[in-house]
Amino acid sequence: MGILAAIFKSLTQLYLIAVVLGFGSLVIAQSSDETDAAVAGAMQAMDDFMLGFNARDPEAWAESLNYPHVRFASGTVTVWESAEEFAKTQAFVSLPASGWDHSHWLTRDVTLAAPGKVHIATVFQRFNSDNEVIGTYQSLYIITSVNGHWGTQARSSLAP
Repeated sequence: MGILAAIFKSLTQLYLIAVVLGFGSLVIAQSSDETDAAVAGAMQAMDDFMLGFNARDPEAWAESLNYPHVRFASGTVTVWESAEEFAKTQAFVSLPASGWDHSHWLTRDVTLAAPGKVHIATVFQRFNSDNEVIGTYQSLYIITSVNGHWGTQARSSLAP
């Protein structure tokens, strides 16, 4: 009976694994539409981020974010608690002084996606007014949905 009990136990474990895998596939299929919608919302938020940034419009740029907003860059961590606080940015003073005129995404690769949060690994370039590249940078953006608003909640980059 020891052999029969071992075989039964092994078959039971295989059955449980099959059931779990089957239900796992069902969950993935059910959440696929929600995840696709999350990725679309996150990509739109990134488009809005870049449009506001390139327009040098601090209010539009601030609107593309969720708060509190966190940025890891240049060896520091900066936290903005509100859009009003963020809109006081001095980026549009310091960046043009460095020769910056505009930026573009080169790549945006989703590394993690769920219905309320998407992580996107990016590479972007900064250009001068002659459309010459002045820098290429890697970054990670964490885009969230807060009260139905998709926006960048946190970003970490190697850009100054």
